Amino acid sequence: MAGSILGTRVRRVEDADLVTGASTFVGNLQLDGLLHAAFVRSPLAHGHIRNIDTTEAAASPGVVAVYTAAELSLKPHHGLMVVNPKVPRPPLATDRVRFVGEPVALVVAESRAAAADAVELVDVDYDPIPAVVDPEDALAPDAELQFPELGTNLVIGYRTAVQEDPLDGADVVVRARMVNQRVAVMPMEGNAIAVEPAGDDEHDLVIHVSTQMPHGFQAMVAAEFDLPKDTVRVISPHVGGGFGGKAGMIAEHTAVIGAARTLGRPVAWVETRSENLQGMHGRGQVGYYELGLTKAGKIVGLRARVIGDAGAWAGFGGALPIHMTALMVPGVYDVPVVAYDSASAVTNTAPMGAFRGAGRPEAAAHIERMMDIAADQLGIDPVELRRRNLLDPNSFPVTTPMGATYDSGDYDLPLREALRLADYDKLREEQASRRETGDPVQLGIGVSVYVEVTAPGGGSEYGSVTVHDDGTATVSSGTSAHGQGHATAFSMLVSDALGIPMDKISYVQSDTAVVPRGGGTGGSRSLQLGGSAVQSAATTVLDQARRHAAARLEAAVDDIVLTEEGTFGVAGVPGGATVTWTEVAGAAREAGEELAAGVDVNQEGSTFPFGAHVSVVEVDTETGHVRPLRHVAVDDCGRVLNPLLVEGQQHGGLAQGIAQALYEEVVFDADGQPLTSTLADYAMPSSADLVDFETASTMTPTPLNALGAKGIGESATIGSTPAVQNAVVDAVSHLGVRHIDLPCTPQRVWRAVQDAQGGTLPDVWREPPAVFDDLPVRGGVDNAAGI
Repeated sequence: MAGSILGTRVRRVEDADLVTGASTFVGNLQLDGLLHAAFVRSPLAHGHIRNIDTTEAAASPGVVAVYTAAELSLKPHHGLMVVNPKVPRPPLATDRVRFVGEPVALVVAESRAAAADAVELVDVDYDPIPAVVDPEDALAPDAELQFPELGTNLVIGYRTAVQEDPLDGADVVVRARMVNQRVAVMPMEGNAIAVEPAGDDEHDLVIHVSTQMPHGFQAMVAAEFDLPKDTVRVISPHVGGGFGGKAGMIAEHTAVIGAARTLGRPVAWVETRSENLQGMHGRGQVGYYELGLTKAGKIVGLRARVIGDAGAWAGFGGALPIHMTALMVPGVYDVPVVAYDSASAVTNTAPMGAFRGAGRPEAAAHIERMMDIAADQLGIDPVELRRRNLLDPNSFPVTTPMGATYDSGDYDLPLREALRLADYDKLREEQASRRETGDPVQLGIGVSVYVEVTAPGGGSEYGSVTVHDDGTATVSSGTSAHGQGHATAFSMLVSDALGIPMDKISYVQSDTAVVPRGGGTGGSRSLQLGGSAVQSAATTVLDQARRHAAARLEAAVDDIVLTEEGTFGVAGVPGGATVTWTEVAGAAREAGEELAAGVDVNQEGSTFPFGAHVSVVEVDTETGHVRPLRHVAVDDCGRVLNPLLVEGQQHGGLAQGIAQALYEEVVFDADGQPLTSTLADYAMPSSADLVDFETASTMTPTPLNALGAKGIGESATIGSTPAVQNAVVDAVSHLGVRHIDLPCTPQRVWRAVQDAQGGTLPDVWREPPAVFDDLPVRGGVDNAAGI
């Protein structure tokens, strides 16, 4: 057989449909008798619902029904994750609203326009209640309670059990309070669902939905509506991006399904851009970090106290500080002792979910800022300080104080490459020159070294391969693509194993009636789990084919080989007889068999990709304006299957990570009104605001799967944000600036410079809230529990 296709730059096979408009999304489905839904949403962040009058709306032209919570009578649920079992969320608000945009009623009409018009006619009488927007304020003893029956706004939290003070023996302790701001997920396609209550020939209910996890969505629907799972079919057509924001069933999904079942007609809802901007958020942490070091720059220990914003209804993003951030808090460093406390609060803001990286970018941003602050205080180059504390590459697998077992790593490897590509020493020389001349435009150089967790906890995934009578093949997996290139990657695996050309391989996904099971896409799990399952299935099919080929060629099975032409021949007989895949498939059919295999592959544990980024920026000290100049990213995701796909993931991650560092932030006023609910207000950069990225990869395979692959989908997001933030602070550090919170907007940068020049530098530390003193003690992140 010819040389392996794996590791080569194969162009994506799925893009033709996307660029020609042949793709099908939920929003352009044509279903017979389709009705359209629109939501009446709360204009208040917090208030009692006194009365809902739907009379005028129900009489409006084209309106089929208007539903309130009382009329649909749907069960409350927790969505993707139970953060606190005491606060399940009703799909439509009942007696109280808790954030601007919370659904209060549902209008179903013959057209989208009629539904939108009728929404304006629903009259809701509210009694306002004071809002709490900031999670730290929510944890104050006198804060307005979101759930009076709880007696607190704290919905989940714990302290780690440590036997010693992590700062004992430290010559120097650096402290900082850092904000990892709330950001909008902003997929090109928002949430969308179309429900067929009459089902099809084999299912009682068919749901088309833009989701990352079709089988998970199927299970949630079955549980919510008390249906046997196999009676529910979930189909995800093309999905216009997810980034963690489409990982579960949300309130609007539930209400639309309930309305369709009640009416007995198909109902669709497609989220508007402003609805998505108001409701799909991630990040949102405040970290109090104390890092102890010796005079020589060796880390002694770390104390971290992190506050998470769960938003209203204890969104599952509020659990990320307890789990993912906690797990990754030591980063790439040898930290002997870690004390980690975390508390998440409900606020009168949109429920928090996941966003690309989901807890890991926050951990990396915090520890990487602490390393730069420590380097500045100790007078050690930030690269040198990192190198003195990197985990020994000969010590892997390494179990950290937080219970994470890093599978494989050499953290100086990508760092060396990133510094080489950036020409770090030359950059420092240019920076020194600008400082000496007093240039108002200063150069900043930021470094980050990160490790993250992918396929958290390991687990299993399904993959299948079928070779048809005409010699073509179909591959499927229980993961679900929304832009990552699954069709290309999985087809490459099949082509490499079976010698079938890529253009003869089709990919099937995201339909629970076709793919029997799957964990979906999240946590950068797809290639290492789904790909491993596909490769295993392809190997099984190859074994089946060799057996039938051996019978045709009258040879021993062990002597059958794939030739360079993708046919079957006998080893050691060049120019001898061969049989094609078509002939082998025919032989299998004659024997009453099929060349097909469906395989579940299990992975024992998480994988831990890593990398190093160097950011170069210019900062105008007179205006605070930051201009990115260069960004070098060297990411290690284990074995690379397709460098082109890896680069695509790096580029997308870099754009989002740099955007968080410099531009993006969801902002509310004191009353909980969103101030960034349109693209005119929310500062999402375009390609014109960014630079040409300089990307590279190192390869440190994992021993945990047959491919040696780790995840790459979130890595660049994790490494880029702290590198850029460090670069901005570095540009003005000689003026006395120690820290600038995210995002590093011109206003924040200018204010920091003004304070430094005026000799009124604000302290970057203040004592954490008292709530941490009363948290229950847990043995570690694995057994953290809600209060």
